Formats: sequence, structure tokens, C-alpha cells
Amino acid sequence: MVPLYNPTLSLTLSNSRSSNSIIITNSASSSSAKTKRQRPTTTTSFSPFQARVSLIFALASQATSLSQRLVADVASETAKYLFPKRFESRTIEEAFMAVPDLETPNFKVLSRRDPYEIREVEPYFVAETTMPGKTGFDFNGSSQSFNVLAEYLFGKNTRKEQMEMTTPVFTTKNSSDGVKMEMTTPVLTTKSGEPDKWKMSFVMPSKYGADLPLPKDSSVRIKEVPRRIVAVVSFSGFVNDEEVKQRELKLREALKSDRQFKIKEGSSVEVAQYNPPFTLPFQRRNEIALEVERKNE
Repeated sequence: MVPLYNPTLSLTLSNSRSSNSIIITNSASSSSAKTKRQRPTTTTSFSPFQARVSLIFALASQATSLSQRLVADVASETAKYLFPKRFESRTIEEAFMAVPDLETPNFKVLSRRDPYEIREVEPYFVAETTMPGKTGFDFNGSSQSFNVLAEYLFGKNTRKEQMEMTTPVFTTKNSSDGVKMEMTTPVLTTKSGEPDKWKMSFVMPSKYGADLPLPKDSSVRIKEVPRRIVAVVSFSGFVNDEEVKQRELKLREALKSDRQFKIKEGSSVEVAQYNPPFTLPFQRRNEIALEVERKNE
């Protein structure tokens, strides 16, 4: 039986009608023409069936190696969701919340109140697009916008570069007077100055900084979100417009009693959703936020 791989053998196929064999030539001697003693050339003949078997084994070996790499990649990505990270919990509800082990914007907690905390969020870049839906949680509009941004993230850009996913998904509504609100994290949805128009944004991986590939889709825009301070309340379950409305009112009311921070003029509610759709409701981490500023500023 001929070994599957031998760098000193060359393969010669015979197409003559009188011969139905394949010749294997040992070419080791041909590369040593300058040596004093030349080894004789040897040939081995085996049938087409044996050649096919050898080829099948060689292809199977390559396929196995590729499959192992793919399995390793899939396992690595799956682990990010099966073994999530957790934020510091202040309530029993928060203790059950889980966050995928993906990059999130860096922030520092400045203070904690009941029921919110004040964070200083570091600058980051986003890719955003205008949503076709009438609300920030319209399924069709959200899905369409998400796919547009995902295409940019996974290669539909000038470098054809695939970038890593980040979290959370932000849904942000701008004030009716059209003041633009800066957004945070992977997917942001922001209501624009135009009636019934929202924007969704993905937070870009921090390793790129400002050196991000340009989108090929003209509906996708890149922009930088500056450093800012926000008041945040977390909650579990699935998000809808009425839920956001009620929690925003409670947060605004609670901030009236804060001695250090006040709501920044023109600030609009921002909703962060950290989990993929298949996450159980009690394990989902959602946040609503309002931009604030110090009262002495």
C-alpha cells in the first residue's frame, strides 16, 4: 500500500489504452545530481482504485482539520452566552440577570441611589441607521435595521473586515425638539428630530478607535459618542413602549430628589438590551438611562 503523503514521490498517470496503472516515481535521486553516488530511481505501480482511496483519505484529513477549527470557533462564541458575566447586583431581580461575555462600553459608577445609579461612560464609536418603524420596538423596523448594521459589522464595509459583536443593544428616543442624543453600546435605537423616525446604532469594538472601515451601505453612518454621565435603572423581562414610558417617568421623578445630579436639558430616554432573543425573561438585563449633569455646573 502506498503512503498517503510522501514528498519524495511524484505521480504519473498513464492514459494509454494498453496500460491501466499509475506510476509513482521516487524523485529523491533527481535532486542530488551533485552527489558522488546517485541512488537508482524506483517506481511503484498501483491501481486507480488505490489512487481514489488515497485521495479520499487525504481529503478527509483536510476536512477534519477544517471542521476542528470551525467547532473550536463555534464553541468559543457559544461559551460567551452559556457562561455570561454579571454586573454587581443590588436586588434579587438583578441577581438573576445575565450578560453575554462580550465587550461593553467602559463606565465608572459615581454613586448609587434607590432605584438608580449614576455612571460616567467613556467615549466610543457607533454605526447607526434610521429605522423605518414608528416606534423603537417595532419588530419589523428593528429587524430590518439590525440586519443592515450587522451586514456592516460582518464584512459589508470597505475593508471587507469582520468585526466582533458588542453589547448591549440601545434604543434611544430623542426629544421632540430634535436635540440629538448620543448613544451607547452595540445597537442603539434613537428617535430622530423627524416624527416617527428612530435610529438604531451598534457600538463599535474599542480596538479600532477612529480607524473604522467605512460602510458600503449609504444608510449606515459612523459617529463618535463623547464622554457623558447617565442615570441608569435596570430591569428584567421583555421591553415594550409602555414599559419604557412608565420607567422613564419614575426615573425622572426620582432624579428630582438627587442632591448632586440633575437631568440634562433635552435628555431623552435610552434603553439598553443586553441579551439575545432566546434568553429567558428573568435572565434578561435591560436598562433605561437619562443623561444628567452636576447641579453645580
